[in-house]
Amino acid sequence: MIKSSVFIASLLLCVSSIQSQTVSNTDIKDSTRLAEIVVSASRKPADAFRISEAIGVLKSGDWEQQQDRSTPEILFGAPGIFLQKTNHGGGSPFMRGLTGNQTLLMIDGVRLSNATFRYGPNQYFNTIDPFSLDRVENLRGSGSVQYGSDALGGVIQAFSKDPVFSDKTSLHGRVLGRAATQGMETTGRAELAFSGKKWAILAGATGRDFGDLVGGKNTGRQTPSGYEEAAFDLKTKLQLPGDILLTVAHQYFRQRNVPVYHKVQLENFALNEMDPQERQLTYARAERNMYGKYLQKISLLVSRQATVEGRNSQKNGSTTLRHEEDKVASYGLNLQSDWQLLPKWNMSLGAEAYSDLVNSIREDKNTSTGAVTPKRGLYPDDARFSFVGLFLLQDYTWRKWQVNAGLRFNTYQIKVKDEAVGTAEITPSALVWNIGLSRFLSKTDHLFIAANSGFRAPNVDDLGTLGIVDFRYEQPNFNLKPEHSQQIQLGWKHRSKRWQSELYVFRLDLRDLIARNRVGSDSIQGYPLYQKENVEVTYVQGVEANFAYTITPALEVSGQVTYAYGQNETKNEPMRRIPPVNGRLALQYTQAHWKFSAECLAAGKQDRLAKGDTEDNRIPKGGTPGWQVLNLHGSWNAKRVSFRASLLNLGNADYRTHGSGINGVGRSVWFTAVFHW
Repeated sequence: MIKSSVFIASLLLCVSSIQSQTVSNTDIKDSTRLAEIVVSASRKPADAFRISEAIGVLKSGDWEQQQDRSTPEILFGAPGIFLQKTNHGGGSPFMRGLTGNQTLLMIDGVRLSNATFRYGPNQYFNTIDPFSLDRVENLRGSGSVQYGSDALGGVIQAFSKDPVFSDKTSLHGRVLGRAATQGMETTGRAELAFSGKKWAILAGATGRDFGDLVGGKNTGRQTPSGYEEAAFDLKTKLQLPGDILLTVAHQYFRQRNVPVYHKVQLENFALNEMDPQERQLTYARAERNMYGKYLQKISLLVSRQATVEGRNSQKNGSTTLRHEEDKVASYGLNLQSDWQLLPKWNMSLGAEAYSDLVNSIREDKNTSTGAVTPKRGLYPDDARFSFVGLFLLQDYTWRKWQVNAGLRFNTYQIKVKDEAVGTAEITPSALVWNIGLSRFLSKTDHLFIAANSGFRAPNVDDLGTLGIVDFRYEQPNFNLKPEHSQQIQLGWKHRSKRWQSELYVFRLDLRDLIARNRVGSDSIQGYPLYQKENVEVTYVQGVEANFAYTITPALEVSGQVTYAYGQNETKNEPMRRIPPVNGRLALQYTQAHWKFSAECLAAGKQDRLAKGDTEDNRIPKGGTPGWQVLNLHGSWNAKRVSFRASLLNLGNADYRTHGSGINGVGRSVWFTAVFHW
């Protein structure tokens, strides 16, 4: 059982660390906060306050102030989200107790999640350059109707910066440099924006060199954990005749020599790394406002994304250097139309088509003789995963009541062919739904109840994995079925000038879960043998709460707490990897060109473990200890220059987020300088 009293004590330590004097509220005007416009919940711009979902938004100004190192780390401490880090180059967000291929990741409306995303934590959200982003939205516990497979725990969608039109031809630029103590980071970023009345271009390039991560007082330097990273992004907007807005974008991201720290430290590896970790995305989006009596807007999105994941490994004392490489080419087509059937009745209709082609290789090199032996890759070569989906989303408002409802039908084709284990082709389909009933108690308070169903089709990783995964050896199973979920949640939202607060209570039921099961007492290459099967029924229930209170126009306090309880009913034990109770408390002061903030992050001890958790060498014996970390941030912004400084982990605490393979950063200073014109 989670030690709630310990966690409460941790938050009290936060409170004592972030003190402020009582101030006058006379400067607070009696009006509501500005509307927060989001896209992910309804696939079109909408006021987050009026949506019957748990949805959060993080903006670039937030993580620039906090100097968050990577895109996953942007989410660290966000309401309803917990972050696991297998290695320094990774970061896997948890929502409603789920992660990996049970949580959908997206970028600019394009699926980042593909057919090789595995169960459990992964590193792929770190293939998005944080310096290229404008905001990140999270939709918790929902998303299957809006986006299809994988959104059992929810959707996290990153949005890149948009170029902006200007009345006359203009050229602007920005150069950024960042460094950290003890050689933990050196970063450079350059951006160029060129625009006119009907065209705009934004381009950026980033180069980064991360040294080994230095932990708290008893951890020290964690070697090897450092790596290199480079990224490039280009986005063009064109206003075409016929009121058509065309957006064309390209993103490139590459990491080199990313060590898997716990493999080297705990599993007798001399070398275990990702090299390369690469992603390229190109897309074009055409949008047209129709101004018709009923049809309001139509949009078309075409995309191609290519990922490469290379893995190098060699055991101590072995002459075999193994190189594995998985390539995935993903093609997407999305058509959406937005309608207003009545003044209070809005509807969106759409269709999607998506296809993955997976190529996988492995080569074993004898370092003594130089001989190279080709072998079967982690996945069957030339595996294919595709789907077609139709969706309907609508909302109707009557006086102080609002009803949201949606349907989606998806049909899939997954095909793997392998001489070693045979051929399989499955064609699952699903009809999923959501519905929400809202009551607007006043201009400042919104109460709702919502329910939805979810669906995750087996992917190529499920059907075709053969080889060593984490601390096990896995063999394929071609008789898998889809996973399903049903969720119900109650929500309350308050938004006024001084207060913004939210409270959600939820229960998520999952069935036909695809889980790894031990095959007898068999072992291969010294690893226990496992196989995936649809065998588990589980549930997650919990509470998410957050607030922000404006004390004066210059001073704001905010906080959040998240609690989830997961139970595997099939095995009569806790669900694997359920995060502990966790929270954040922050105080921010803004005055003219200056901004100062202090934040305390805390998590309780997680000793409610599944059998798989106790076998995971990333989790300490007896569970992951609780922790609290205090960070201080300051910035100075002028017209042409900005400076930011952060003191992280002021108490130099040793800590690790539950399930991670590496400890968090110790006491350190991070500094950023930005010059723009």
